[in-house]
Amino acid sequence: MKFKALIFAIATAATPAAAAAEDALLSEALEFTAQIFYLDTAVPGLVIAGVRNGETAVFGFGETSKGSGVTPDGDTAIGVGSITKSFTGLTLANLAAEGTVALTDPAGPLVDLVDKLPEREGHQIRLVDLATHASGLPRELEEVPNVEKYSDASFKANLKDAGLLFTPGTGLLYSNIGFDVLAMALSGAAGKPYEALLKEKVLDPIGLTATGYAKPTGGTVLTGYDWNGNEMDPGEPIPNRSGASQLYTTANDMLRYLEWNLDRFGSEGMEARAISHAAWTMRDGMDPVYGLDESGHMNAMGLGWVIMMPEGDRPLIIQKAGGSHGVFSYLAFAPSRGVGIFISINQFNFSASMEMANVVNDLIAVLAPR
Repeated sequence: MKFKALIFAIATAATPAAAAAEDALLSEALEFTAQIFYLDTAVPGLVIAGVRNGETAVFGFGETSKGSGVTPDGDTAIGVGSITKSFTGLTLANLAAEGTVALTDPAGPLVDLVDKLPEREGHQIRLVDLATHASGLPRELEEVPNVEKYSDASFKANLKDAGLLFTPGTGLLYSNIGFDVLAMALSGAAGKPYEALLKEKVLDPIGLTATGYAKPTGGTVLTGYDWNGNEMDPGEPIPNRSGASQLYTTANDMLRYLEWNLDRFGSEGMEARAISHAAWTMRDGMDPVYGLDESGHMNAMGLGWVIMMPEGDRPLIIQKAGGSHGVFSYLAFAPSRGVGIFISINQFNFSASMEMANVVNDLIAVLAPR
């Protein structure tokens, strides 16, 4: 079989790409691991990007869309689904760092959409509860008769009528609703649309020029396919879904994002980075705990990040997975070891998506052993 493998060198956000990565182990481990995974899963296309101690590389395999003959690369646009949540968490971290909000502020007064968020046993939902999946809100909105899903009316009906599944701060349950509500609260706190707030506080400072909510119209796009191999159309961005999902990005931008997150002692954004990565909610004592272990055992939650404590040769890993319209992605980094990896495949294959995370977690252990 003929493989199309393209390698791109990416420098820091402030420096143009100039040459291939000098870290031979990084390049060889990324290329070989991704090639085997691509063969084994038979997905249409795959792109993988990695950084180790400032050296970076990107490899692509297969096709961006079936029959296109175009191999995904560092500039291919990718809808990364719930990896968006890490950006929402970082937006909260920035507002907390500058004193606009406190993590323990009640979210309800900041959400204009409803008069009051649900409560349980006298406990209000706090911003930190939303950012760590500890709010008690369900995973998804319930269908409301004669109301368009994700509309203002849909959120109002759900947040007004649906009771919380547990008392805020006492359990952990993956909630897309929670992150959409968090984006609404952050917008209210800052007094501007959430998309503009994210750009101002996160995207522009880090230099993520290819990341945003607009559906890509130029260049190559990683086309997603469903379980039966049928192409999936993501459509246009949906209002009220900015906190949980819908960001498009590229492997090159994900490398810049990884480099920023791995810059432990960089003065730019240091406070927000520390707040974002901190373990705000530990697994121990939480009841229930559900929907947070698909990409590895969750030990604690940062702001939108899943935190996995060291195990065996594997160091501490901070990670987030995402799936959207036939594309699965995974982003993970070892904050004390200078290693991070991003990977995307373009077919809804749940076993492949879970194995993808295992492969990346193991690869981090190889590149940054304890």
